[in-house]
Amino acid sequence: MTPSSDHWMHSTTAERIPTSVHVRAHDVSVAVANEIAELIRDRASRGEHCVLGLATGSTPTRVYDELVRLHLEEGLSFGNVITFNLDEYFPMQPDSLHSYRRFMQEYLFNHIDIDPANIHVPDGTIPAEEVRDYCDRYESMIREAGGIDLQILGIGRTGHVGFNEPGSGRDSRTRLIALDKVTRTDAASDFFGEENVPARAITMGVGTILASRRVVMLAFGEGKSAVVQRAVEGPVTPTIAASFLQEHPDARVHLDLAAAADLVRCKCPWVEQDLRWDQRLTRKATIWLAHELEKPILKLTREDYNENHLQDLIAERGGAYDINLEVFRSLQKTITGWPGGKPESRRRAGDIVRDGDDVFPKRVLIFSPHPDDDVISMGGTLLRLVDQGHEVHVAYQVSGSIAVFDTAALRFADFAADFNEMFGFDGERAGAFETRITSALRNKVPGEIDSPEVQKLKGLIRRGEARAAGRYCGVPDERLHFLDLPFYETGRVKKKPLGVRDVEIVADLLRSIQPHQIYAAGDLSDPHGTHRTCLDAVVKGWAVVRDSPWAEACSIWLYRGAWQEWDVDRMEKAVPLSPEELKRKINAIYKHESQKDKALFPGPDVREFWQRAEQRNRNTAEVLDQLGLAEYEAIEAFVRWDGRSPLD
Repeated sequence: MTPSSDHWMHSTTAERIPTSVHVRAHDVSVAVANEIAELIRDRASRGEHCVLGLATGSTPTRVYDELVRLHLEEGLSFGNVITFNLDEYFPMQPDSLHSYRRFMQEYLFNHIDIDPANIHVPDGTIPAEEVRDYCDRYESMIREAGGIDLQILGIGRTGHVGFNEPGSGRDSRTRLIALDKVTRTDAASDFFGEENVPARAITMGVGTILASRRVVMLAFGEGKSAVVQRAVEGPVTPTIAASFLQEHPDARVHLDLAAAADLVRCKCPWVEQDLRWDQRLTRKATIWLAHELEKPILKLTREDYNENHLQDLIAERGGAYDINLEVFRSLQKTITGWPGGKPESRRRAGDIVRDGDDVFPKRVLIFSPHPDDDVISMGGTLLRLVDQGHEVHVAYQVSGSIAVFDTAALRFADFAADFNEMFGFDGERAGAFETRITSALRNKVPGEIDSPEVQKLKGLIRRGEARAAGRYCGVPDERLHFLDLPFYETGRVKKKPLGVRDVEIVADLLRSIQPHQIYAAGDLSDPHGTHRTCLDAVVKGWAVVRDSPWAEACSIWLYRGAWQEWDVDRMEKAVPLSPEELKRKINAIYKHESQKDKALFPGPDVREFWQRAEQRNRNTAEVLDQLGLAEYEAIEAFVRWDGRSPLD
């Protein structure tokens, strides 16, 4: 999981905006927060205001966390700061759960010493006929403040900055804009359904942003890598509003390694750089070459390498034959039908022996962020582990309660009422409880936080589905662990920060099971952020126990969820699935009925989760087939973590 060389640190001529790449999103946020703090202090030392342009969304939240820390722990004062936010939904009340005004208060303004009179967020309550004049006044307020010194930006999946959707002009100014369908789909989770997302928003224009003296754009995660590449390395075009930053005299892009994955410096650095050709980079380059030429690895020739920027690799590592064979065998070695290792009888029969095969059967612990990630992401491997006799435990890290439709919860509430009445359990207390639940569900408005009783009911629905899937896979109920980590239990899409208790719960489970193998979700493209936090809980929980005697022999494997698969060049374990095993995996996913047909929080992908899993696993198998390896129906891929290198 750690970089094999430092090629990703060096820019290439393909990049048309100065770009910094960091290992982790946390490193990006700290660097940007420090840049802002330095500017604030510099202006304060000269008795001047510092005017900041601020963004919302998940991307800048860690920057705001670090600024709050700098204020509370290092005395950074915001007394000289004036802020202007990029955008706001329209119409929108400032105290709404979805308001960007409220977002900024919760993440930043309530925790620092800024003068409330110096805070400016577009007003979503302006009458529609007055919006044009209001937008002109917003522009005037920016000019009267002396212009924006530093503007923070994220980037949307369509390449938008602020709400400047595809087609926004270079000289556009603050205005009311109709939101693109993709943008509304991406926002659907925050509004408990796309139908509740406002169709319009007030946004600063591209011209307003470019008038800032300095612009800093941030992006995290594999899900942003494709649009980042288009904005940074592609042509300037209104279809990617972020590409206009190429024309700014002082713009910089800050990325984590995942968001930088499609840049030349990460995807194919040999095109421009002299490299240290270690085994990992050789494998990456050879697989890239095979994809580019649509040839199996073992058919690549010296001329193929020489004519496609890989002359240095041939010169340093020897002929094409040796390189091809080395890479082919390294991929071949990752493929195993025995993810937990082989019994002694198979080892005696002359089968390939891998690290860890000396312990059989194993205790295996699978961490599943939500109650269905285990079967969606690695259901085939889970079934194999059970079928092959290992002691498999599954730990569901969060309840998943907010991802249940109100109509499904109401159906269960009605069933409970009918059940109690039919069997004579309808006491006064039970009746009052049922009335509160049904009343809360029937009178709820879109986006309203569920009552504690409704949250518990929805959590029980997800728990029952997880048990059904676990039983189908052969995992006994006593090996299904429902952790209900406290950070999640807010009733809202926005969660609490990971706390001490969250880590203690994970560490206690690890101590009690003492697994030989751990599987955890390494899917950092999760659009809602829960997977990131759950991985952080595993990492920190592991840090508590990793010096225990049993932990020395434990291996940790990372799978990916419903949004993205590991690239083949990074894959370290590939578990092939037969047609029957793939069908069994899909049947296990079907047990999660509340997430079928139309999940409440599907993310930007409209396919059902079983469809994503099936197609993703088949695609991985097809890639290996195209590279010249054996042909399988489907494959689940994993990357090994050493238990100590940083993860984000």
